[in-house]
Order: sequence, then structure tokens, then C-alpha cells
Amino acid sequence: MVENYGESELAKRFGVKRYPAFFVDDVLVATPKDFGFYGKGEGEKNGRYAPFVKNAASYERFRADIERAIGLILQGKKDVVRQEAGSQTEEHIPAYPAVALTDLDGKTVTREDLAGRVVLVEIWATWCPPCRPTLSWLGELKKKYGDDLAVIALTIESDEADVKKLVQEMKLPFVWVMATPDQVRAFGDVSAVPTLLVFDREGKTAATFFGAPPSLHGEAEATLASLLR
Repeated sequence: MVENYGESELAKRFGVKRYPAFFVDDVLVATPKDFGFYGKGEGEKNGRYAPFVKNAASYERFRADIERAIGLILQGKKDVVRQEAGSQTEEHIPAYPAVALTDLDGKTVTREDLAGRVVLVEIWATWCPPCRPTLSWLGELKKKYGDDLAVIALTIESDEADVKKLVQEMKLPFVWVMATPDQVRAFGDVSAVPTLLVFDREGKTAATFFGAPPSLHGEAEATLASLLR
């Protein structure tokens, strides 16, 4: 499964242009940041495969890593692949950030407003094929857990009119936000859409899920069950 970024403002902020996020089976093994440069000034970092374009060494390193991941999964060693990939690609934030969000109705939502509830933050886009079914599934979770669960849908790289149309059609009780690049960056390393972040009742990060692999529903629902029991 491959998910591609377009050449957008968010991609430019991250220093990424049309680089993909790569999954082997349901394991995220490379993000857009791995192929380019990101950060500014002294904080600039090189991705594992940068420079990728017209660079034989970077290409061979990427090819070897993908082949290794495929080989391990075929041997039934997916946990090894997940551990290795996670240590290199996932940058989890420790807790819900101190960022104020404004929903489509103009209401401001802060970290304090969410205190005491488990919070799901879904980062999505209208052009993302798996995003709509993922939102529907999150709607079922919200229905199941009620007020104990808050769902915030952060929309990126999308036309506001299209977002409002979808919101009207789906009628889901979420906090819908047209997110800025700075707001998205506050939630950590967003390398693919959809990205789902789970925060416990104390605001601490409980889990982060990139993309929409087959294991997403089971793993996320198990996490929620442990937090809401």
C-alpha cells in the first residue's frame, strides 16, 4: 500500500515533494521525511534516503531495506519489522499539545476543554480514499462510548466547501477543524493520511496509527477498550 503526498503547503513545510509513505503488509517502513530534508536552519535533518533523486546509493539503501522487510514478513517475523521501522519512522508526541483549535462553527477547543475524556484525533483529507470509511468507523466508536470519548477531525489540504459538504452528509458528532500546518505539526510526525492519535483521560499519548492498514480497527479498538473500561 502506498500513500502519496501532493505538492502542497504542508508538503513544502516538511520539505517533501511527491514522496510516498511505504507500507509492507500493514507496517509503515518509510515516510515522506525519509526521502527528503526537513526542518530549518540548524534544525534541518536529512532523511534516511536523502538525497533520493538521481542518487544510486540512496536508492540501493531503500531497496535493500524494503527487501529485508518483505523477507522478514514472509518468514513470519512481522514484529521484528514493526520494531525496526517504529524506531526509525515514528515520532510520537508525549501528550495532547497545548494548541487551541477552532471548529467549523467558530468555537475554540482547548486541551482543558477535553480534560477527563479519552480523545481521538483523526488527521484526514477529502482527497484521501480510505479517510471517509475511517471517519464512519470513528463515528461508530463515538456512538458506542458517548461522552467518554471525544473525536477531533483535523482536515488538511482540502477545500473548506468540500469539507462542509461532507460534514453535512455524514452528520457525525465530531469537532471538525480546518487545520493549519502549524497545528498539524503540533501533533507530531504526520507522514500519511489518515493518521489517528489516541490520548488517555490524562491527555497522555496512548497510541498512534499511520495510514489505514487492515490491523487498524482491531488495534485501535483494543486500545480504546483498555482506556475506557
